Amino acid sequence: MADDQIPAYKRIVDSVHEHGSKIAIQIAHAGRKAEDAETPVAPSAIRFSEKYKEPRALTTEEVKEMVDKYRLAARRAVNAGFDAIELHGAHGYLIHQFHSEYTNKREDEYSELTRFGSEVIQAVREEMPKEMPLIMRISATEFVEEGYVLEDGIDLAKAYKQAGVDMFHISAGGEGAMAPSRNPGAHAGYMVPFARAMRKALDVPVIAVGRLEDPHLANATVGNQDADLIAVGRGMLRDPYWAIHAAHELGDEISLPIQYQRAF
Repeated sequence: MADDQIPAYKRIVDSVHEHGSKIAIQIAHAGRKAEDAETPVAPSAIRFSEKYKEPRALTTEEVKEMVDKYRLAARRAVNAGFDAIELHGAHGYLIHQFHSEYTNKREDEYSELTRFGSEVIQAVREEMPKEMPLIMRISATEFVEEGYVLEDGIDLAKAYKQAGVDMFHISAGGEGAMAPSRNPGAHAGYMVPFARAMRKALDVPVIAVGRLEDPHLANATVGNQDADLIAVGRGMLRDPYWAIHAAHELGDEISLPIQYQRAF
């Protein structure tokens, strides 16, 4: 987000607020996965795959400048009126690249796996009102052969909680080619166990994800205290009215314009 984009974002925010809803923004940097970058940047010069460009390793000073870029993005998000900010620290994006031994081979101060992410969190937190939630999306485990496991993911999240994260959005993988021995499958709710473990270990609210578009499964995930919220992505791409349809399926009262009521 640039300064000249704030008015456009503010129009979106104001429109959402007019309808009684809240809206958050996700701040992300793809790092070595940036397909549109002339030369991608990363903690270390390790390409994501043969289909991707080889990244350039950031210098120590450039890493510090990158932290400040996150800070400025958060400042603009606050000025645009967003209700919450989510930092993307999952799926092999830049923060994930720094906290993974698979992609961070540095020998400077940022070889400490959570240093970059923690500095980003602290910088962003300084720009946010105290009551504004800071969410972080994190891969609870990696799926490459020698990637970190759930216990490591919990340790990462503990460091980020201490740095200032209020809520974690629990996903997994995305750092490289999935090893057959670590393939979790893709059944409905396949990532809920990660959310459950993170919630228990961290004692903060968590968001569960992973094919939760079945309203009864989504409701059970929250009802069983596996997560505090659920996220639906592809399901809402397929059905933009998913929230209304889910509420109807679960027997909740829904308020609809008269013209739409006959559809239910």
